[in-house]
Amino acid sequence: MTTIAIDGEDWRIDGAPTYAGRAFRGWRIEGLLLNSRMANGLFDDDNPWTRPLWAYPDTGRWDPERNTTELARALPAYRTHGLLAIAVNLQGGSPLGYYRGERRQPLLARIARAHPAATPADVWAGLRGVESQPWDASAFDAAGRLKPGYAARAARLCAAADAAGLAVILGLFYFGQDERLRDETAVRRAVDEACGFVLHQGLANVVIEVNNECDIPRYEHAILTPPRVHELIAQARGATRGGRRLLVGTSFTPRTPPPDAVCRASDFLLLHGNGIDDPAGLAALVDRVRALPGYRPMPVVFDEDDHFAFDRPDNHFTAALSRHASWGYFDPGEAAGGGQAFGDYREGFQNPPVDWSIETPRKRAFFDFLAAVTGAAGPASAGA
Repeated sequence: MTTIAIDGEDWRIDGAPTYAGRAFRGWRIEGLLLNSRMANGLFDDDNPWTRPLWAYPDTGRWDPERNTTELARALPAYRTHGLLAIAVNLQGGSPLGYYRGERRQPLLARIARAHPAATPADVWAGLRGVESQPWDASAFDAAGRLKPGYAARAARLCAAADAAGLAVILGLFYFGQDERLRDETAVRRAVDEACGFVLHQGLANVVIEVNNECDIPRYEHAILTPPRVHELIAQARGATRGGRRLLVGTSFTPRTPPPDAVCRASDFLLLHGNGIDDPAGLAALVDRVRALPGYRPMPVVFDEDDHFAFDRPDNHFTAALSRHASWGYFDPGEAAGGGQAFGDYREGFQNPPVDWSIETPRKRAFFDFLAAVTGAAGPASAGA
């Protein structure tokens, strides 16, 4: 059983420091949790109008079981290159990279291929409007109950990660999907359901991200926003089984520093690097967070960053390493940098149907550099 724990600012797996004794360009790598965002590794879509959008090119249909199975099969290759964690979300992540309501015309055009008579009222039925994500990718029903299909896929993926020696950063909520939950009572029930599931399954390799970018103003429920999200962090930390509790945090964009209440409630701090223009800005963000009044020694982890440039001596990955912060690769294919793109079963790790292999130039560049940083059994670790 792969187990994950925290010792001050460092992570430990199976009782030992991660990347024990490792340094890269003079920076201490020991204790980091280098990761990749695979938010849609459990993805499904209960909206019949949008479900055909994610069809595999070889079968012409969407298959959530295939999606999770193919990710599970890819995990050993990730681990061979030095990856120690994947980040997945029970409400997924935008399957178009970055969804904006004003970009809906290409979406409607594709829907019309499968449903010529579909109207916006059909596609967005029950939602507030076109700013909402029309696909229904929530693992929770309206009352906050965990759907059996998602639970089964999550158990299977977390077990595969365990077998590969990987941790899982399991996100619970995503803006654009949280409105699928009826009210705050349902949100709280979903936290209990998800944490109870992890504990009941004995998944010692799982840590919890309450919600993705809690400072995004599109969350419908106030308890998922910065002034109150510490309540859910505390609730998740309070779930126990056999004397064991879960490690819990939540993520922020670079625009908003974690409030003191979140710092005090969290076991680790999650940051995103999207929107930062240069590596120096990312390093400065880590410095600002560690200078917050509520900060105490704990891991700082980027679990989403769509900046690459791994062939350059200075990039976002190296900037995080220089501050002893863990870094997370986020590859939304052609949508990197804030765009919108449909999945093509090749590019990226975000847009279904996803090819979870590492056989694109960008993916290979990341995993090759990761191996060099960690001294893993992948390509030769030049530059150490």
